[in-house]
Amino acid sequence: MPLTPQQVKELALACGFELAGIAAPDPSPDFPRYEAWRNAGMAGEMQYLTDRRGDLRSDPRHLLPSVQSIVCVGKLYNTAHPHTTEAAAHNEMAGWISRYAWGDDYHDVLRRGLEELRARIRAVHDSDFECKICVDTAPLLERSYARRAGLGWIGKNTCLINQQSGSWFFLGELLLSIPLAPDLPPPDRCGTCRRCIEACPTAALFDDENGTTLDARRCISYLTIEKRGELPGNIASEMANHVFGCDICQDVCPWNTRADYATESAFEPAHFAPPLAMLATLSEDEFRAQFRHSPIWRTKYTGFLRNVAFAIANSGTESMRPLLERLSCHSQQTVSRAATEALNIFDRRLAAMSASPFTDESMKE
Repeated sequence: MPLTPQQVKELALACGFELAGIAAPDPSPDFPRYEAWRNAGMAGEMQYLTDRRGDLRSDPRHLLPSVQSIVCVGKLYNTAHPHTTEAAAHNEMAGWISRYAWGDDYHDVLRRGLEELRARIRAVHDSDFECKICVDTAPLLERSYARRAGLGWIGKNTCLINQQSGSWFFLGELLLSIPLAPDLPPPDRCGTCRRCIEACPTAALFDDENGTTLDARRCISYLTIEKRGELPGNIASEMANHVFGCDICQDVCPWNTRADYATESAFEPAHFAPPLAMLATLSEDEFRAQFRHSPIWRTKYTGFLRNVAFAIANSGTESMRPLLERLSCHSQQTVSRAATEALNIFDRRLAAMSASPFTDESMKE
């Protein structure tokens, strides 16, 4: 018997994916908006979105000419640990790492699951077929196809939101040369809610004629992960104690208040809110040993220390000033310049706190 969509989805669930659906491999109607967004410069320095790799996103057949179906899967990574808005804001001496990077590198976990899914499909399908595995780095508008596969709608925070599971899940795709009936996209259920837009500390989300748009150049996730070199001081001073990524627009989303927890042990936190003092003194070898198999590796040693310097400055904790002074003498120019600018932010923050009649003196100890 030929493979059915229901079989594929059942096989995906058996491979550890909580969400699964089928999308037609037609060119996405979202591509013109994506093209306008990148042409407006809002991709920042992410060249993989603006060069030829970005152009490939116009049609899945650039990745697999024989594709007839796209199997879209979602894997939860949410855990029971506190959100940024619950914990990091009340612990200025901790560095905040985005929830998705607390455990092992998700690329490896999802690829293993998709390889298993491919093997299971081969075991039940009655003829040979071509396929391609895509996990995040492939030039594919994966949220658009996941929406068309029924996994969720694209929210105002630009994340894919599932009505039952919220937005704490990774996406992966299996392009198949097997024809399968596609699923239907769900309705948009953000309604009039604007919590993510109003909560963003750097105003990276804004309304326009297309609904809501993200300017990556102002996004804390982009600034702490993708942006190389120096950070704009005016934005860095609004990044609080984030050292890798940001979850605020997901933390405040009402659909995440009842989000399911992941069953994947690889996503349990190994790097939950580590002390800034410890991070500031990491050697390059120590950074490599601690984060080599984590998504945090992407920011590299100098980028990570740059982020740590600004997090310390934003803490306003006077006892941590010597850490910034030490980083300002770092051999890497990116780090030393960031720490010097961070010292200026730090001093301005302390001066403002001292001038305020409502200052809690314990905040400066």
